[in-house]
Amino acid sequence: MPMPHTAPRPGAILELLKPITWFPPMWAYACGAISVGGAVSDRWLYIAGGVLLAGPLVCGASQAVNDWFDRHVDAINEPQRVIPSGRMPGQWGLFVAIATSLISLLFASLLGWWVFGAAVIGVALAWAYSAPPFRLKLNGWWGNLAVGLSYETLPWITAAAAALGTAPSPQIAIIALLYGIGAHGIMTLNDFKAIEGDTQLGVRTLPVQLGISGAARVACIVMALTQLCVVALLLHWGMGTHAMAVGALLAVQVGCMIRFLRDPQRFAIWYSAIGVGLYVTGMMITAFALRALVGMAG
Repeated sequence: MPMPHTAPRPGAILELLKPITWFPPMWAYACGAISVGGAVSDRWLYIAGGVLLAGPLVCGASQAVNDWFDRHVDAINEPQRVIPSGRMPGQWGLFVAIATSLISLLFASLLGWWVFGAAVIGVALAWAYSAPPFRLKLNGWWGNLAVGLSYETLPWITAAAAALGTAPSPQIAIIALLYGIGAHGIMTLNDFKAIEGDTQLGVRTLPVQLGISGAARVACIVMALTQLCVVALLLHWGMGTHAMAVGALLAVQVGCMIRFLRDPQRFAIWYSAIGVGLYVTGMMITAFALRALVGMAG
C-alpha cells in the first residue's frame, strides 16, 4: 500500500484511537474477571493483559476503522476530527486501522484460545460495523446492537471463560447479554450529535429513522428494561442486597431520563455522562453479586 511521505504526529494517532472510548470494554472485562469468583490477585497479569486488549487494542482498532470509513460523514458532522482535518494525511488512517487490528490479534494469541477467539470476533465485528460490504452502522438497529455486544457482552464472557478455562455459567452469560443489549440504548445517545450528516449520507441511525423523540424513548426503554431484568434475576438468585443497589441506580437513571426526554437533543450529552456512569456502576455491583453466588455454590 503506497504511503504518503508526511507521517502523522503521534498525538494524531492517539486521537484516532480515541482513548475515551476504551473505558466500556475495559470495564466489562474487569466485571467478567470479578464475576467468576476466586482471588483476583492470583491472576492480575491475565486481567491486566485482557483489559489492555479490550481497550487500547481492539477498541482502539475499531475506532480507527470507524473513522476511516466515516471520513466523509465526519467532514460534515465533525470536520475537526483527525482525518477530515488533514492531521491524519493520505491513507494513514487505513494503515493504522489495519496495523492495530493485526497487533490486537497477535497480542490476543498470547492470552490463550478463549481470548484469541473473542478477539477475532471483536475485530471482525469492528470491520463489519464500519466497512463495506456489511457496514452495519448504516442501520441503527443492527449497528448499535453489534457495538453493545462487542463493548459489554463479549469482554465480560471472554474474561469469565478465560479465567475458568471453560464456558461460563448460564447466570454469567445471561447477565453479560443483558448489559450488552442495554448498551444499544447508550449507542443511540451518541447518534444525536450527528443527525445532519447521517441524514445526508444515508446513515439510518435511530434518530434518523424514528425522529429525535422516538429514538430517545427507545434508548431509555432498552436501558431501563434490561436493568430491570437484571434486578429481577438477582432477586431470583437470592442476591437481595445487590438487587436493591442496582434498582436504586436504575431509579436515579429514570429520574434523569425524564429530563432527557423533555429535550433529547439538548440533554443527550448530559444524560450520557450521568446515566452511563450509573449504568456501569450497576454492572460492577452485579459482577460482585455473581461472585458471591459462586461462593455460595462452592
